[in-house]
Amino acid sequence: MKLAPKDRIIFALDVPTTEEAVKYIDLLKDHVGVFKIGLELFVAKGPPVLGAVRERMGGGGIFLDMKFHDIPATVRGAMRSASTLGAEFVTVHCDEGSGLLKAVVEGNTAGTKVLGVTVLTSLSVEDMHEIGIDPKYKTPADLVLKRARLAKAAGCAGVVCSGQEAAAVRQEFGEDFIIVTPGIRGPNDPVGDQKRVATPYEAIANGADYIVVGRPIRNAPDPVQAATVIAKEIERALKDRGTGVRLI
Repeated sequence: MKLAPKDRIIFALDVPTTEEAVKYIDLLKDHVGVFKIGLELFVAKGPPVLGAVRERMGGGGIFLDMKFHDIPATVRGAMRSASTLGAEFVTVHCDEGSGLLKAVVEGNTAGTKVLGVTVLTSLSVEDMHEIGIDPKYKTPADLVLKRARLAKAAGCAGVVCSGQEAAAVRQEFGEDFIIVTPGIRGPNDPVGDQKRVATPYEAIANGADYIVVGRPIRNAPDPVQAATVIAKEIERALKDRGTGVRLI
């Protein structure tokens, strides 16, 4: 996958209004490659917001982060509708198994890349125990790989996982399986509600194709400078990755 370092940055438009989204697009469209529309913005403004984002971007992709999670018939129809919106990526949870994943893939009528969300970066080992995950999955990485196998078998283009699992996913599934990594933080950034974080360098060095970055850019005194620094870290990681560096 030949992408410029900046094009591997997915900026999270985690804002409630189109006006705020457009402000960040105008500021960052030359410094990131993809804009993510998640639940906050989509619920507030609905499908038309994709058109407003696309109109201001002038290129690049849209990551529609819906994390579909319902019975197969419902998600098949939802994906059929999402396919008409022109997003490059759409997400679906893996935790309901192959039936749900296959339904989303079947509902994809426009070549959108379906990504399986393996284990949210806000979950720790303790959280896994609390929600009843089988104890045989001793670490999030064990569960991520299990769910990535389901996603691959169902026809998903790739998965969403933390930078801490990216190397294991890349090793098992090779270069043609897309890995998107959220939970990105700089060395001095507050972790917030994330449990399994990685720096931009770590995530890319470990095999991620894209990183999702929200607060480290949005909350920076100079968001453009923050995005530029992240792109340089991605470039450095890609060079090191070419020499076999992995930071598991």
